[in-house]
Amino acid sequence: MAEVIEINNPTVSKIMPRVVDIKNAKIMHHQHLVLDKVNFEVRKGDFVYLIGRTGSGKSSLLKTLYGDLEFDHGEADVCGYNLKTLKKSDIPYLRRRLGIVFQDFQLLSDRNVFDNLDFVLRAIGWKDANKIKTTIEESLEMVKLTDKLKKLPNQLSGGEQQRVVIARALLNHPELILADEPTGNLDPETTDEIMSLFYSIFKATQTPMVFATHNYQLIEQYPGIIYMCAYNSISRDDSHFTR
Repeated sequence: MAEVIEINNPTVSKIMPRVVDIKNAKIMHHQHLVLDKVNFEVRKGDFVYLIGRTGSGKSSLLKTLYGDLEFDHGEADVCGYNLKTLKKSDIPYLRRRLGIVFQDFQLLSDRNVFDNLDFVLRAIGWKDANKIKTTIEESLEMVKLTDKLKKLPNQLSGGEQQRVVIARALLNHPELILADEPTGNLDPETTDEIMSLFYSIFKATQTPMVFATHNYQLIEQYPGIIYMCAYNSISRDDSHFTR
């Protein structure tokens, strides 16, 4: 079992700049109200949980943050982008400021680990092969996977595939990492390994993270700021908050 690691003092957090600032918002999915009266913020140096049952709105909120769902009601700023006035042509630039970790990996099955990461960097305009190689190696070093460069996804365990996804999220030195149930398909032991990895990266980089999960046990092991999603609403829960 990994040790409990305490994160920043909340007093310090309150003076750090916001990377996410949502006020009096509605989160919609295909004209269906998912969350109402949303007030949600993430500051630099924050490790934030979105806790709630499946279908409670966690994923919809994350999709709104990275521009996959339209935002029309309320105010929302993510990494300097106003979601209410965000143009479709600006969404790729917003996402370049984010690191996104999905539950289902979304790796290219016909490409090895290096080529999966190489594809991402070239897709966003990187051309310098040496810089690409160095960046990929640095990202894989952070997730302790440098010995798997030439492996295809189907040659990796579930935990190793999730490490590749985390490395992919780190490639562009994001201002914010969004993780949507990243341990949902993993066994308890691997879940603990992946959470420990997330926390060590957070401690090393101080990159703010939003971690959506329905696994309440993670909170005790890896404490952070908690927002509860339930009954079409979201609220900060300081009763379990520890630093």
